[in-house]
Amino acid sequence: MRLRLPAERPAEPPTGYKIAHPMLSQDGTRAGFTGVSLGGALPYGVLADASCVYGLRHRPPHRRCDCGFHCVHDRAAAEALLCTAEHRTAVLLEVSVLGAYLRFERGFRYARQRVRAVTVGRCACGAVAGALADAGWGRAGWQALAPRCGECARGRAGVSLAEFARLAGGGVRMVAGSGAPVVAVGGVAPGAAGPGTRTGVRTDASGLAELAAEAALLQARLDWFQVQLARLGERGEDAGPQG
Repeated sequence: MRLRLPAERPAEPPTGYKIAHPMLSQDGTRAGFTGVSLGGALPYGVLADASCVYGLRHRPPHRRCDCGFHCVHDRAAAEALLCTAEHRTAVLLEVSVLGAYLRFERGFRYARQRVRAVTVGRCACGAVAGALADAGWGRAGWQALAPRCGECARGRAGVSLAEFARLAGGGVRMVAGSGAPVVAVGGVAPGAAGPGTRTGVRTDASGLAELAAEAALLQARLDWFQVQLARLGERGEDAGPQG
């Protein structure tokens, strides 16, 4: 006789953590996410119901299948997945586990979820990301996005973090890579060109830092050239008249 664990009936939905790639619909009117493993071909919204990726008619999560949404209990365990090369451009999701679920040692497999918060990592150049811009790949009808700073987002299709939250709906909260929440002023994030903007978003802080670094580099090069010119002048004087 196999003993079964008692059914859980929590007063509040459990919280879980997972990683996913942010997505933007082809017409730019919807925002969502796609998973990094099983079911990654099916983008989902802030509030979504799971379906069996194998096309079976049972309700996820079925005990004899691996269908359903997946998440882990520990935030640090989800963050560790962002260190792998193929997941560097993914974002961290904090989700509410809704509906039926199966509890495992490290996480849940469940039927329904609500994305509550999205933590966006830094740009590939190391600067704080102020936008989500074209990642260079996608799914049918959906364009994948990646965290970008103002300079790296220039010329790429994308949206500001606040605009992504507006398109995703459901009151999802966006958190920048520095840990600071994204505050929208009139629906537009600081540094954004305006609502619906799908070009690069430049933030004043990152722009000034980059300009200062470029100015310092140019000054160092000018100093080096002046030293070289001075040395050439000294050699010319020592050589005496030629011919």
